[in-house]
Amino acid sequence: QLVESGGGSVEAGGSLELSCAASGYIVSLYSMGWFRQGPGKEREEVACIDSYKTTTYVDPVKGRFTISTANAKNILYLRMNSLKPEDTAVYYCARGRYSYCARGAYSAWGQGTQVTVS
Repeated sequence: QLVESGGGSVEAGGSLELSCAASGYIVSLYSMGWFRQGPGKEREEVACIDSYKTTTYVDPVKGRFTISTANAKNILYLRMNSLKPEDTAVYYCARGRYSYCARGAYSAWGQGTQVTVS
């Protein structure tokens, strides 16, 4: 099970940190990803972290977002800085099928948390 939290409303230029609490498995053994779906848009993968803590990001968020894990707490994070209105979306965390990041290879999803940037 994956449960996101930390969403909310923020002004452009502000910051938010999303959390994703995992239960039933060990986060550090899998790749983990953050996705988002904006109004009228398709869901897109934003960032991924693998079991070696290697990270990848889509270009629009590079340098602004940071994905990380706290293995002792079994939690996935997404730190979002310099937020822009186009970052407005529902953000989802997901567990990868493998220990490495592979586009589209996710097997479990959270319920999502809304992020609104004005």
